[in-house]
Amino acid sequence: MGRNLQTGETGDRLRPVDLARVHGLSTQAVRNYEEAGILPAAGRTPHGYRTYTSLHAGALRTFLALVPGHGHPTASAIMRAVNEGSAGQALHLVDESHAQLLEDRQTLRAVERALRDLDPAAAPGADTARGSGSGETFIGPLAGKLGIRPATLRKWERAGLVHPRRDPRTGYRVYDEADVRDARMAHQLRRGGYLLEQIAPLIAQVRAAGGPEPLEATLRNWHDRLSARGRAMLAGAAELDAYLRERG
Repeated sequence: MGRNLQTGETGDRLRPVDLARVHGLSTQAVRNYEEAGILPAAGRTPHGYRTYTSLHAGALRTFLALVPGHGHPTASAIMRAVNEGSAGQALHLVDESHAQLLEDRQTLRAVERALRDLDPAAAPGADTARGSGSGETFIGPLAGKLGIRPATLRKWERAGLVHPRRDPRTGYRVYDEADVRDARMAHQLRRGGYLLEQIAPLIAQVRAAGGPEPLEATLRNWHDRLSARGRAMLAGAAELDAYLRERG
């Protein structure tokens, strides 16, 4: 039986429990999704009960497919845009997610480059690592180079990510080449979504080992997560395309 393009009605009526059961959700979750605009507005029986159609089922399927690749907030915004008749805005949000994924891949490559640049001879603990005076910098220039605030570097110091020495005459923090590399690693890992408490032991391992080998498993995991996100975006795009076609 054909669907009414204005109401989305087909000859088949679905109850909230029918949609919920397919995806292992609660009926309250389905109602919440409707209230959030993720699903189109439901029809009502003469007694006020919600009725859904295949269009609602498609919307729910699409939303759940979008979440793994785009995250809950963006997936919700995409669905609201589609249901409000703004497919262009929905596609713009999809494009932004893909751009973020590309930026995250570039960040990962930058981290890998930073690790390849590590010089074991200049690692903290080596005889020539500190006090040589060469390649040293202060907190302001280093923060400017990384595009962060000096307060961020002080926070990283408290978390054990960097260990600048103090100039005995001025008391200023002095960052040697090893500190700069540690700060660069911390910056890139933060951009990759890692927490300070996750980064600190990784950098400590690199210092102790004199090289990046301890981070190889972390980098592989990072690669895997980005690949999984990319695949999830493809799956979500297929469902979104089908939903846009169904809406007409």
